[in-house]
Amino acid sequence: MKTTIAAATGLVAVLATPVYAFQCPVDVNQIDAALQAETSLGADQLAEVKKLRDEGEQLHTAGKHAEAVATLAKAKELLNI
Repeated sequence: MKTTIAAATGLVAVLATPVYAFQCPVDVNQIDAALQAETSLGADQLAEVKKLRDEGEQLHTAGKHAEAVATLAKAKELLNI
């Protein structure tokens, strides 16, 4: 029983990874578009968004897609997108 549950959990993790891989570039593009548009963010918040965006892109490149999506989500939250 425990083996079945462990196998099912592993399968779900493997199947979910490609979904995150495709989400990262979409998030980066949305952040870039929002940064191109006029924003009411202060200099500190703008710097934080850019830092999170770059960190998310690096995580994506490193294959850490779940972490990249979470990091990019923080940037999108600051941008209200």
